Amino acid sequence: MPLSPAQADKTLRRRREILRGASRVFRRRGLHATGMREIAAELDMHVGNLYYYFRNKQDLLAFCQQDALNGLLSRARAFRQEALRADTQLFKLIYAHVHLLNDELPASLAHLEVEALEPADRRSVLRQRDAYEELLRQTIGEGIQAGLFRQTDPKVASLAILGAVNWTVKWFRPGGPAKISEIARHFAEYLVTGLLAPGVEPAFPDSIELPILAEHPSLPTVQPQ
Repeated sequence: MPLSPAQADKTLRRRREILRGASRVFRRRGLHATGMREIAAELDMHVGNLYYYFRNKQDLLAFCQQDALNGLLSRARAFRQEALRADTQLFKLIYAHVHLLNDELPASLAHLEVEALEPADRRSVLRQRDAYEELLRQTIGEGIQAGLFRQTDPKVASLAILGAVNWTVKWFRPGGPAKISEIARHFAEYLVTGLLAPGVEPAFPDSIELPILAEHPSLPTVQPQ
């Protein structure tokens, strides 16, 4: 029986709470050394209850990546619809990417582990990644055509940016001396400035309001038994 909208929202929130606990164990033990029992212990819940929300660790990893990419894609598409200069748009994309992975969505370390997924899940995640990368390349290409960015290969530039922002999940520690909003802004400034054509003054926003993340219909939802 399908979940009602209220039940689906509640289940999604609980799954994200579980991922947040899992992320703490991943950082201490490493992703591959962490099992479902360790995650359940971190959350002070019976391992059987954990299986109500995730069938196994593969299911947990797949959900983490799908959830993150749905959030990244929804925001990238929203920014692309705004009447913004390409440098402003790219700034917002980078800021939102760093902020989402390190603050809003838990278990961000699992976002990098696409090779750990089962083939079917891997194909689905790679399709989402390709769609997101295409939006990034389009933004960079438009900046080049407008004379805002120097002449460069949009694909190489987008891969360099993604490598930098995705790696933040390896070293960022919540509760450290810098807030994630500060780190996200620094990354956006550094990376966009590096693309600007000579003589172009950047148009960086003073503040960024991020759209609220919502459930995406393609996310698998397991109904608690």
